[in-house]
Amino acid sequence: MINLKINGKEHNLDVEADVPLVWVLRDYLGLNAVKFGCGIAVCGACTVHVDNKPVRSCVVPVGSLKDKQITTLEGVESDIAAKIKKAWLDLQVPQCGYCQPGQIMSVINLLETNPNPDDADIDDAMSGNLCRCGTYLKIREAIHVAAESIK
Repeated sequence: MINLKINGKEHNLDVEADVPLVWVLRDYLGLNAVKFGCGIAVCGACTVHVDNKPVRSCVVPVGSLKDKQITTLEGVESDIAAKIKKAWLDLQVPQCGYCQPGQIMSVINLLETNPNPDDADIDDAMSGNLCRCGTYLKIREAIHVAAESIK
């Protein structure tokens, strides 16, 4: 049995310690905003927060998460997250939408640590999040809009 705290709730799960977090979130708990992309921590589709830091859940074994706070897109409730989601919708950032939960989780961390990023800061923070549709310019614009609304 593994005990995990996810989105503020305790979950006792009968899973092996080496199971990647992405599968526990999706298959055991039905938290489907988390996407499986590459399985090697390159694309960012599976990004969640562990103790308020973005991690790639496809390579994190659940056994390593004892006493950690895990947050998925379903569980974010901050004012910053709300403003990011609003900017995403207002600017119609998603095309297929597959990568967007991971993108948003990375942006939340960026704006929590740097509320006024320039383009270089955004490129650096988002470099590990891939978008096959190529919405990078809209993503950057939405980050700037969200940052302005936070001020």
